[in-house]
Amino acid sequence: MARNTHRIASRAAGISLAAMVLLLTACNVGPPYARPSAPVPPAYKEVGAPNIDGEWKPAQPSDTASRGKWWEAYKDPQLNALEDQVNISNQNIAAQAAAVLAARALVREARTQYMPTVTANPSITNSRISSAFGKTVGVNYSTFSLPIEASWEPDLWGRIRNTVRSNTYAAQAAVADLENVRLSAQSDLATDYYELRAQDALQQLLDATVKAYQEALDLNRDLLTSGLGADEAVAQAEAQLKATQAQDTNLAVLRTQYEHAIALLTGQPASTFTLSVGALKSDPPSIPLGVPAQLLERRPDSAAAERSVAQANAQIGLAKTAYYPAITLGATAGLESVSIANWLTWPSRIWSVGPTLAETLFDAGLRRATVQQFQATYDQTVANYRETVLTAFQQVEDNLAALRILRQVIEQQDSAIESAGRSLQEAEVRYKAGLDPYLNVIAAQTVLLSDQQTAVNFRMQRMVASVQLIKALGGAWDAAQIPSEKEMAAKVPTASGAKH
Repeated sequence: MARNTHRIASRAAGISLAAMVLLLTACNVGPPYARPSAPVPPAYKEVGAPNIDGEWKPAQPSDTASRGKWWEAYKDPQLNALEDQVNISNQNIAAQAAAVLAARALVREARTQYMPTVTANPSITNSRISSAFGKTVGVNYSTFSLPIEASWEPDLWGRIRNTVRSNTYAAQAAVADLENVRLSAQSDLATDYYELRAQDALQQLLDATVKAYQEALDLNRDLLTSGLGADEAVAQAEAQLKATQAQDTNLAVLRTQYEHAIALLTGQPASTFTLSVGALKSDPPSIPLGVPAQLLERRPDSAAAERSVAQANAQIGLAKTAYYPAITLGATAGLESVSIANWLTWPSRIWSVGPTLAETLFDAGLRRATVQQFQATYDQTVANYRETVLTAFQQVEDNLAALRILRQVIEQQDSAIESAGRSLQEAEVRYKAGLDPYLNVIAAQTVLLSDQQTAVNFRMQRMVASVQLIKALGGAWDAAQIPSEKEMAAKVPTASGAKH
């Protein structure tokens, strides 16, 4: 008995030693990861453009830090309150936050493969031996079994490591996607807000214009009554007034739609949401740019694309592990007996231990095709990443150019309004003096109103361009906020506050 026990112990020690040797020689067959190169210009083209003061400024060292609530730079309390509501109640943000929790759970699921699996399978089985195959009488008996099984697959070729890395990179991309959704919702809200304020400004302008046209109509009626005017001038004044009133009323359609869009972004029913009338801010705040290389760290969509590249790289390694054998160490121990009285006794013990090895000998090129598939997927994610980077620089340059050009355009438009105002004054004087028909006055009024409406739209475009520039620069986000692999594997609270 002692000799058998020693033999069993020696075999177990040998198996353990072999497993340790395999673990020490384990390797990762996947390719090492390096961030793909991307075309990064040394400076923004608009930096050297004229007439840029007041629109933005080169960043100082402290400007590389998170800007926090970027919308507070606009100094609008109503906008601040709406933006805070977006972070709390926007359903797209809530959905992506849930996707992040699911991705983090997948990381923890993958990490469990590092540890052995232990199962218990107790059973009580009643059986009968057939007597049809011999002369013995059929026998009924019961088997009482209480086995505990353990199995463990050493990560010899990096299959588990690549799975964990792939899931971790996917979870990090989900975090960046969440911030991209958040930034998009915040910028969409600010854009809708300033477009709504432009409707308010146009409403104020047309209300004042309707009042002025009503006074002009009253004047023409008085002139007609006194015999100094013509019915043609009255009809022209009436037509102009009614057309302007229609324009004034029509503004409510677009304003209502912007109001409903803001309600959706803040997670509120459109039927119960109302935004009071306010003024359109005329000047955007100064926006720190930083250098182009920092844009890759500040844009959440760039970070998500880069993490997708890392995930695709890990999947190549995962596919390559299929070329290598899978080794599983298994052990079973427990109690088994045909008598319940002897079931839980020492003589009823059973055990087994040993490794198993599985290797695919022929798969008709399946593994090679799988590796080629993931290599092509990797190349695709690299191209997507570079396209995302190029798009980021395009968006920054677009909005820098828009801010620069719109500043000049607004100055020119204001000059046009001043000239149109003088022209209207001259036309009114000449009409009252009987030198020109009232049609000249109407033409001058139409030009002035058109110029004023255009100026409002230019100012709205300028505010929207500043919002879009902040979005193009990544808002208040930085890639350093992406959780590490260890943080990704940690338990996080659910929406109800429970751990999972």
